[in-house]
Amino acid sequence: MTSDPQPAPGSPAPVPPDVLVVGGGLAALRTVAALREHGYDGTVRVLGSEGVEPYDRPPLSKHLLDRPTPAWLADDLGHDLHALADEVHLDRPARSLRAADGGGAVVTTDRGDVAAACVVLATGAHAVTVPGWRARTLHTAADADALRTALGAPARRLVVVGAGWIGAEVAGVAAAAGHAVTVLEARPAPLTAALGDHVGGLTVPWYAAAGVDLRTGVQVAGVDDRSVHLADGTHVPADAVLVAVGARPATQWLTGAVPLRGGAVPVDESYRVLGASGPLPGLHAVGDVAVRRSRRHGWVAGGHWDEALHGPDVLVRRLLGVPVAGPEATPYVFSTQLGHDLTLFGLPGGDDTVTILGDPAADGWTALWHRDDTVTGVLVVDRPRDVGAARRLLARDDLPRVALPDAAALPDDLRTLLRAVPAT
Repeated sequence: MTSDPQPAPGSPAPVPPDVLVVGGGLAALRTVAALREHGYDGTVRVLGSEGVEPYDRPPLSKHLLDRPTPAWLADDLGHDLHALADEVHLDRPARSLRAADGGGAVVTTDRGDVAAACVVLATGAHAVTVPGWRARTLHTAADADALRTALGAPARRLVVVGAGWIGAEVAGVAAAAGHAVTVLEARPAPLTAALGDHVGGLTVPWYAAAGVDLRTGVQVAGVDDRSVHLADGTHVPADAVLVAVGARPATQWLTGAVPLRGGAVPVDESYRVLGASGPLPGLHAVGDVAVRRSRRHGWVAGGHWDEALHGPDVLVRRLLGVPVAGPEATPYVFSTQLGHDLTLFGLPGGDDTVTILGDPAADGWTALWHRDDTVTGVLVVDRPRDVGAARRLLARDDLPRVALPDAAALPDDLRTLLRAVPAT
């Protein structure tokens, strides 16, 4: 792959005459807004697929039952997509893409082709489904409406397959509303994919405390209208079943058109789509659909809220030759689940060492992942003051180095630790 050259001082960046943004979510809206914020006066067009205005997805699970309407991004961010773009087609999904001679691409839709000198792929992700299972997923506003209707009143039996971020959030919300909730997880502990078995295992007591029946190490064989069938021959009765086993980049329409890495579109530090020999001219990708090359973390999947919020600004600045200030964005996840607030910064590795600050059986604790003394990730649980310390710790050009003391000398919180042994 090639390096990421910047325009020489005083040299104008080559600005495309038109930009086509494919997608209708946060990353797409922020891309359009950033173009106008940084003075782009060319033609901007948008193709979406859901047929609704851009909205925020995290409330779909965190506020499933107490917020029946979407959190519109026009209200939350103050961006009017229709005022910013020249054309907006939110019900015109892209079907395929082919590179155009000289750069850019042609996007095929059911209503004809759309060509542009610069195309930004921001089609997001879709929930993983299991063929043959009669179960719901939760990724869109329509999904949330359907799940709310299925739960309804009086109290229902909800079975959630998967104890990841979404599964845990929905389980806690439904149980708090009086529904009987069972969570089935194939791995040894909740959140294993993100946090590993040990740290994920520290969340297990939360389920019983919230009135949720958690069953780990369970294999699901099938789902029908009334129950979930397990591989051991038993079944779990259900009035509604939610499959929450992850999301995948929405790249089916790009098959054969651009290289994919783990199903996502690989991009460089400027969010330019990477081909076999370097960036593909006139093609960019941002948000959940992309996986970004990072000097600090290696490859960063786009499924982080900050990638969709802040990545478009970097993309547009590099596209227009506007300087980018500060270090790259830190991978960031926030979750409210089962009565607890979790904030994860960085990108922990499966082989990293984990150090726990505080007592997980008490109120609030912090986990640090590190390779020797290089910190790769921090999880803060129910500690608002440690959130700021963790954000500052990882907001730098390189991963921080912290000389951790022996276990007997470890303080209970991150702020105290960093005062005693400042990061370098």
